[in-house]
Amino acid sequence: MGKLLIWYVILVNVLAYVVYWWDKKRAEKGRKRISERELLVWAAAGGSLGAFFSMRRFRHKTQKKKFRYAFYAIVAVQLGIVWYLIRPPD
Repeated sequence: MGKLLIWYVILVNVLAYVVYWWDKKRAEKGRKRISERELLVWAAAGGSLGAFFSMRRFRHKTQKKKFRYAFYAIVAVQLGIVWYLIRPPD
């Protein structure tokens, strides 16, 4: 199960990176965009690291406060879950 989880996390982060990049390219060309909700779903599905690097690399969605707050709330929840799962038992 551990290897499957690792592969899932790798895949979802690569896909999140690509989806954020693709939305940025579509924005530059004035084409139909990927919704912010869908972008946040990619982050919530485990792709927050890929989304973060794509946001920084392509300067995408970094000025939209509402989006950033939602994104970092997702990251905070994910970090809380990871901490809960790896903390030593009481």
